[in-house]
Amino acid sequence: MSDRITFNPNQCGGRPCVRGMRIRVKDVLDLLAARVPQAEILEDYPYLEAADIDACLEYAAMDADHPVLLAH
Repeated sequence: MSDRITFNPNQCGGRPCVRGMRIRVKDVLDLLAARVPQAEILEDYPYLEAADIDACLEYAAMDADHPVLLAH
C-alpha cells in the first residue's frame, strides 16, 4: 500500500492520493460507498489499477483503527 497511497502537501491539500495523481483516496472510497462497481471505476478512470482500489480500502481500514478518547 505504501507505494500506492501518497501524500504531498502541495497537492490536494496534502490529503492522501493514489500514486501521486490528483485522485484522492476519498474520491475512490466515495465511489465504492455509492456502490459503483470496481470495473466501472476502472473504466471511468483508466489510469487507476485494481491494486489502487485495494490500497484505498486498506488505507481506510488502517485509518479507522485508532482509539477514541472521551473526556469526562
